[in-house]
Amino acid sequence: MITSASRTALRRSIAQTATIRVEGLRASSAWAHVQQGPPDAILGITEAFKADKHPEKINLGVGAYRDDKGKPYVLPSVRSAESKVVQSNLDKEYAGITGVPDFTKAAALLAYGPDSAAISEGRVAITQSISGTGALRIGGAFFQRFWPSKAIYIPTPSWANHKAVFSDCGLEVKQYRYYNKDTIGLDFDGMVEDIKNMPKGSVVLLHACAHNPTGVDPTEEQWRAISDAVKQGGHYPFFDMAYQGFASGDTNKDAFAVRHFIKEGHGIALSQSFAKNMVR
Repeated sequence: MITSASRTALRRSIAQTATIRVEGLRASSAWAHVQQGPPDAILGITEAFKADKHPEKINLGVGAYRDDKGKPYVLPSVRSAESKVVQSNLDKEYAGITGVPDFTKAAALLAYGPDSAAISEGRVAITQSISGTGALRIGGAFFQRFWPSKAIYIPTPSWANHKAVFSDCGLEVKQYRYYNKDTIGLDFDGMVEDIKNMPKGSVVLLHACAHNPTGVDPTEEQWRAISDAVKQGGHYPFFDMAYQGFASGDTNKDAFAVRHFIKEGHGIALSQSFAKNMVR
C-alpha cells in the first residue's frame, strides 16, 4: 500500500528525475554552444530612457523625428503616401525575386538622378532587400564570393552593424581614419592617406551622407579628392546611404558623393535604405 507520504516522496523523485533528464538534454543539445549575442548599444540607450523617471529626459538613441512630448513624429508626406497606398487597393501579388520593379526603378532614380547615364545605359543591377541591413548583407556576400580582395575597409568609427554584417559574410573588416575627436570633425588627411595605403583593389565602405554615428560628412571638394584616391588605388567603393535628404534637407545634395563617383567612372555598390527618410 502507498501512503500519502510515499506518494509525495515518489512525486518529488519523479520531478527530480525529469529535471535531471531535461537538463541533460539541454547540455547535450547541438545548440548548447550557441552564445547570446551582445546587446545593441543604441537600443540599450532606448531601454534606459524608458526606465528613467526624470520628467525632462531626452532620448538620444535611435535617430527618428520626435515631437515635444517625445513621441515619434510621422512626417505629413509619409502620412499622405501611406494614405495613397491604402487607397490604391493593391492586389498583393508576389514581388518577384529582385523586388517590385516600379519600386526599384524609383529608388535608382532617387539615388542616381533622372539624368544618370548609368541608368539610361542599363548599367545598374538592382535587387530589393529587407532594409539597409539586408542590402549590406547581400552586398557583402557578393563581394566575398566574386571580388578578388576579401577585405573591406570601414571608417573609424562606423555603424556597429557594419563590422558584424561584413564579418559574418566572411570578409576581413579593417578600418581607416575618419573622425578626429580633437577637432570634432573629419580627419580628411588621415582618411585620404589611409585610402592611398590600402592594398590595390580593396573594398571601401563610404557613408554617402549623415555619417553614422558622428554626423560628420566630407565637403563636395573633399569628396572629389576621396574619389581620386579611391580611383588611384583601384578600389571598389561601397556606399551606405540610409539618410538621403536628412543631412541637408535636399535629396539631390545628399546624393552628391554617389553621383560624383559614377560620373568619374567608378563602378559602385550602393546599400540604399528608406527606413529613416520614408517612414519616420
